[in-house]
Order: sequence, then structure tokens, then C-alpha cells
Amino acid sequence: MRIGAIPQIYRNVNRWGEILSILSKYGLAGWLSRFDFAIGKSWLKNRDGQIIANETRETRIRLAMEELGPTFIKLGQIMSTRPDIVGSELADELEKLQADVPADATELVAEVIQQELGQTIEEVFAEFSKTPVASASIGQVHRARLQSGEEVAVKVQHHDIEKQVHVDLDILSGLAQLAERLPELRPYRPRATVAEFQRALRRELDFERERRHLEQFEHAFAENPQIKIPRAYADYSTQRVLVMEWMDGTPLSSPEHVRASGIDLKAVTRNGAEMYLEMIFRLGLYHADPHPGNLLLMPDGALGLLDFGMVIRIEERLREDIEDLLMAIVEQDAHHLVAVVMRVGAVPPGLDETSLSLDLSDFLAHYAYQSVDHFELAPALTEMFDLMRRYEIVLPSPMALLLKVLIMLEGTAQKLEPDFSLMEVLEPYQRKVIARRMSPARQLRKARRMVYEVQQLAEVVPRRLRDILQQVQSGRFDVHLDHRGLEPSVNRLVLGMLTSALFIGSVLLVTNVIWPVRGVSVPGTLGVALSAAMGLRLLRAINKSGHLDRRQ
Repeated sequence: MRIGAIPQIYRNVNRWGEILSILSKYGLAGWLSRFDFAIGKSWLKNRDGQIIANETRETRIRLAMEELGPTFIKLGQIMSTRPDIVGSELADELEKLQADVPADATELVAEVIQQELGQTIEEVFAEFSKTPVASASIGQVHRARLQSGEEVAVKVQHHDIEKQVHVDLDILSGLAQLAERLPELRPYRPRATVAEFQRALRRELDFERERRHLEQFEHAFAENPQIKIPRAYADYSTQRVLVMEWMDGTPLSSPEHVRASGIDLKAVTRNGAEMYLEMIFRLGLYHADPHPGNLLLMPDGALGLLDFGMVIRIEERLREDIEDLLMAIVEQDAHHLVAVVMRVGAVPPGLDETSLSLDLSDFLAHYAYQSVDHFELAPALTEMFDLMRRYEIVLPSPMALLLKVLIMLEGTAQKLEPDFSLMEVLEPYQRKVIARRMSPARQLRKARRMVYEVQQLAEVVPRRLRDILQQVQSGRFDVHLDHRGLEPSVNRLVLGMLTSALFIGSVLLVTNVIWPVRGVSVPGTLGVALSAAMGLRLLRAINKSGHLDRRQ
């Protein structure tokens, strides 16, 4: 950890102590599980009374995050979307994280509303339920009625949550720096994961951003009667308070109530899947948390969508890469799939492309004979994530998150319609994707972008060449070489020279009997012994890396 991090450790010493205590507790359970101490194991329990030592590593990570509080729960939820980094087992376990946060007292809620809107609850709302409908990690939701009579949902940020989040984010940065030094944690890319999480959480703390997302989606699906997006009330919304239309519907997290409605669930499921594909492939902007609690079945059979705090925008080039990846899986084209993965992923040096190609071919061959209507996309994508992790290929964050969203979407849909196949809905989009790519408007837009880039290149290259020629002419042209892997060799060379010098000097002291004790030079003898130890250490280091006479 950097020296500059010490002040923030001192600032947040109590929280650091609490976090390290909880992490140590769950780490200790891992050591206890190796021994057959039934009594010792039973001593260590989590806050719900579960015996920690009997749990798997993935479960202990989830339990630790639940005990650490809202910020770490959010981190776990973000990590659950990156099975290419943390692995499918841990990602699946982290999906179980639920932010069951105690609700703020009504007085604190009233204080936040008055600070943000400049009016009391009684002045803004004709009715306001003191009991929240839900309380999550960032805020809580209350049902209310405006003075004008509209039924609304009022989302209010928890009191002082922003301060707590910033403290935890500081600490997470420090922990990520430490974790980066541990070989067993380095493959999880702690610093990159925490940086990604910080960006996502800071965006989620801004309710104004969520309000703009509501307006965008409401406008995009205004002509679709099968999709219902709650209307946002901009006059009553700020960075910490969001007022939106109240929607009476049955959450898909209650499948027994959904089935009791008598509505055609097959049509509802297909409409929901098509809605998401429209977001992804047409809007380039999608709701990134399609768990059943955020989806409502409305009385008229429409599908309502809630909680727009986590919305992801996909720029056009990445969207094309995602389309290529999905189409390669649909078409069972191994060569195309390898090319896409190599193009978009962060590939480690020395990757065995032949082995990767063979594994991807086997992966596609496993699904080659499944009919489209029985093809389950979620298991296929999960297996592909495991393959990426095995080869240490890291997909771009938006792509990994989108693929995880498709897995969640198929899982949610199959709770309502067990025979549902997302691939069957996805297949017709292949024609739409090709038609859109070949459309004159898109080709013209692409040509304009290429002309602009060529123009920029034409302006920059002559100036850069002139600068280089001027530097060569004036004798100021420098070539900087970046060496890799030479540090150990240089260190051994320096150590060898020091060892030789020490040995020769010590021998001279011994032969000239300098500072003798009983006729033997003490400093000379000590120098010879030290040089012998240094020489043995040098030989050991050389033997570890390769013998001197080894031929390449």
C-alpha cells in the first residue's frame, strides 16, 4: 500500500478495524475447516447463527459481505456480473446477496425531503405512508399521494449514506492495493474491479441520473402498450429524492400470484425478452438488473419495469462486437467466435490460440445439435465465461455485464415459462442486425467517421514527421528502450561482482594477517565466509531460473 494511503487509514481507523475483524473471522473459518474439531468449529458463527467453518469459500465470501454492510453488498452484486473474473461458482453465490437494510426513521426521511425540496412532507404530499414499501442499500421507497391527487412512489436516500459509502470506497481502494500483492487474489483484478465498482456506485447515488433514465425509457417505449415505464416527476426530484408514478402490479418474484392472474404468461415472457433485446440492439441502453422483483405483471397483461439505478449504455462499436459474439454462438461458427474473443478481450501474453480455438470448437459442438427452441442460452454463456477465465481472457466490462444480464433474463423468464428459450427470441434479431448494418444511413455514418479519422491523421502526420526530422537534425532525437525481465539478471550480475570483490578483499586481509586473533585475520575470515554465503545464494538463484550451460 502506498504511504499516501496512511492518512485515510488513520481517518477511518474504526471502520478499518471493523472490516479487518470481519474478514479475519471468515478467513479463520477456512483454517478451522481443515481440522476435525467439532467443538471449535461450533464457536464461530455469523450474525444469523450459521456455523461458518462448515461453509464453502464462496459462501463465506457472501456471508462476510452481508455482514460488512450496504457498500460491500453492492460490491458483491457487481462482482456477480463478472463470472469471467471471479468464476461462475462465486458469481452464482453472490447473486444471492440481498440488501436487507433497516429503514430510516420517518423524522430522518422528512429531514432529507425538506432539505432537498425546500418544503415539508405535509406541504408536498397530501398523504405519505410512514412505513416504507422497501428499504435497499442506497435508499427506501414510500407510497404517497401528491397534492394534485396522483399516486406516487417516493424514493429517498438513506441519511448519511453518501458519507458512509465514501469511507467504504476509500477503504476498498486500500484493500484492493493489498489484494493486488497476493498471488491467489491477483487473478480477480482487485484494483480494476474496485475502480469499476466505484464508478457504478457513485452513479447510483445520483437520483437525478435515474430520473433521466426513466424519461429516456418512457419515451422509447411510449408506443408499446405491452411495456409500462413509471413516469418521473421532475419538479419533485433531486439528487437524493426521486418521485415517480406508483404502479400497481404483481412482482414476478411471486410466480404463484402471477399464475393466479389468468394472463397468458407465454406472451408476457416473450414481450419482456423482446423489450430487453430492443433496449440492447436498438437503443444501446439497457436496464442492467432484471431480477424478478424489478418486473411487475400489470392487470392488463403489460410488463412494468422498476429501479433504473443501474442502467448501462453501449457505444456502437462495442454493440457490434456483442452482436458478432452472439451471432457466432447462434450460427455455431467457431472460427468467427475465436476471432471475436481475440479482438475484444484482454488477452494475456503467450496465449495458446490453438488450444483456445479447439476448446471453443468443442464448446460450440456441444450445443450444435440442439434445436433453437430448446437451446438454453444461459448454460452456454456460463460455460463460455468459465472458458474465458481458464485462459485468463478478460472481456470488456459492458460486454461481460450484458452477457450476465442475458443469463439473468433467461432465468427470470423460465420461472414463468419453463420451456422458454431466449435463443428462439434472439434468432430473428440476426436478420435485423444484418439489415441495420447494411442500411444506407449506417454506412453513411460509418463513412463520415472514417473520413473524419483520415482527415485527423492527415493533419497530424506531417507535423509529427517535421518534429522528428527537426530533432534528428539538431541531435536531440532520443530512442527510449523499454526492457522487460532484465531486473533479475542485472541484480545477479551486481551481486556476483560484489561477491567477487568481497572475496578478493577478504583473501588479501587473511594473507596479510590484518587485525589477527591467534594468528588469524578476523575481518578477513568473516569476509570469506560472507562471500561464500553470497556465492551460494547466487548459485541457488541461477539454478532456480535455469543452469548456465542450458541450451535454448
